Amino acid sequence: MFKRHHQLFTALRVALDLAIVAVAFAGAYSIRFGSPVKFPYNELPPREETLFVGAVALLLWPLSLRAVGLYRPQRQKSPFDEVFAVFKATLLASLLLVAATYFLRGRYSRGALLIFEGLAFVGVGLVRALFKEALQILRRRGYNLRYILVLGTGRLARHVLEAVDQHRELGYRPVGCLSVSRKRVGRSVAGVQVIGTLRDLGEVIVARGVDQVLVALPGKLAHHVPAVMEVLADTTVDVKLVPDALQYATLFGGLEEFGGLPVVSLQSSGVLGFNAILKRAFDLVFSLLFVLLLSPVLLLIALAVKLSSRGPALFAQERVGLDGRAFRMLKFRTMRTDAEAAGPQFAQSADPRATPLGALLRRLSLDELPQLLNVLRGDMSLVGPRPERPVFIARFRRRIPRYQLRHMVKAGMTGWAQIHGLRGNTSIAKRVEYDLYYIEHWSLLLDFKILARTVAFGFLSRNAY
Repeated sequence: MFKRHHQLFTALRVALDLAIVAVAFAGAYSIRFGSPVKFPYNELPPREETLFVGAVALLLWPLSLRAVGLYRPQRQKSPFDEVFAVFKATLLASLLLVAATYFLRGRYSRGALLIFEGLAFVGVGLVRALFKEALQILRRRGYNLRYILVLGTGRLARHVLEAVDQHRELGYRPVGCLSVSRKRVGRSVAGVQVIGTLRDLGEVIVARGVDQVLVALPGKLAHHVPAVMEVLADTTVDVKLVPDALQYATLFGGLEEFGGLPVVSLQSSGVLGFNAILKRAFDLVFSLLFVLLLSPVLLLIALAVKLSSRGPALFAQERVGLDGRAFRMLKFRTMRTDAEAAGPQFAQSADPRATPLGALLRRLSLDELPQLLNVLRGDMSLVGPRPERPVFIARFRRRIPRYQLRHMVKAGMTGWAQIHGLRGNTSIAKRVEYDLYYIEHWSLLLDFKILARTVAFGFLSRNAY
């Protein structure tokens, strides 16, 4: 029944999108040609040409929305996800529309097309976001629900039920769990009752009006899945498998496709593709801005370091960054030139190796400013896990699980761990925990928050030395 409802719902969404696109095209025409300023046109474009471009737009927009998945079920998506998908569809439809008008009818007004694309994005995106928000409110209040049955009563089933309870706005409600053995019947898992065994599957689906079955059996019970699927093949319910293999996942675990074959990813790289381009652009813009603004300060500090003690103003030290590759990280020299005559060692509070000026620079974190050049060069990012020396990494990898995963993104001048006070003589294991949280939850907004907090408070950290 839900599939039929979804088809009707999709048809209504297509009709609404077409209406919005038509209004956007008419609005763009009115804005561009309803004005007394006709540049670069001395007269209105031919009516036939306008109708042709409008018809092509009405054809391309729903196709582009479909191409980015906006006519598939979107329960798991947030309003922001939906608006971003509309943005991608707008770019695709706009490129196709420009190409179509250029090759088939010559150039249509670029101004009118630009206005139309903006209006279409705002209109479709706004309506979809409001509709999504309204649906989520209704689902929290018990409307537009889908009833799910969980197969399993162990750890995996408990995690599934906890996730369902935490996201009630998605509109999923569990009707119960089915266990492998009869002795679990009558108990509860995460507040949901075990209402039978796998033998009762067919009867429960009919009696409870189940819309979706979630198979959450541990690996040792996977031999029950063929029999379960044989029963489910005689129904029309949706079936989802929660893979037990994800217990081994480290970063970015999930389902992927490999040559058309579904595979479970247990570990994947960090910031890739378009996100990597955005992060690099963010680094270039802000690091160049900081270099320009701070250039007098950088020159004064370099001169002061050179005059206050023997040795160079800048100090280059080998550190490890993205993919475990070594690079030379720049700092203002804060210690005597013979500081490591006895071998590599960690900096410490009131370090006797530091020069008087160096101690002040370290306290204010000003010794780190030359790393802006590392960011411009691409060795580092403004935000990311702090890079460490190879000699210390060899120790940490042996005693701290998942330490090497920090190198799945570029090292940073500041990071999630640093703005939470994890600098200097603090727990390395705790830093790793914070670094991995940052990698898995990365967004451009998170980078901006970390950078803003560092600029506002980071130079006075109590653990900086």
